[in-house]
Amino acid sequence: MPHTLTIAVDFDGTIVENKYPEIGKPKLFAFETLKKLQEDGHRLILWTYRAEDKLEEAVKFCKKNGITFYAVNKSYPEEVLDQTISRKILADIFIDDRNIGGMWGWGEIYQRLKDRRIFSEPKKQKKKFGFLGRF
Repeated sequence: MPHTLTIAVDFDGTIVENKYPEIGKPKLFAFETLKKLQEDGHRLILWTYRAEDKLEEAVKFCKKNGITFYAVNKSYPEEVLDQTISRKILADIFIDDRNIGGMWGWGEIYQRLKDRRIFSEPKKQKKKFGFLGRF
């Protein structure tokens, strides 16, 4: 069996449209892809800015749509959060709408993870001009 990944997934703007503090509509193929990743043996962590009641709403929304996360805003289920240290978590991959270059579609995310191309073929982008010059 191939090595499984621990995948941290953002909620607002990634799994659902960004309507924070409300819950937006699910992004196209988000839940289908997350279910398939779990079926493939990968561990999913919900990694979000949401806290307390808003976090609980997101967790319940995902569960209603067939996704129960391995952990929520922590590296593993048993972890006791210490508010005096960083909330950075251990994951192999982070899926977030705020990635440099934007977010791939959920179908492309799945194919790249399945084919292990997630690291080897960056998303093709047009040359842009910015404050750092041409990139």
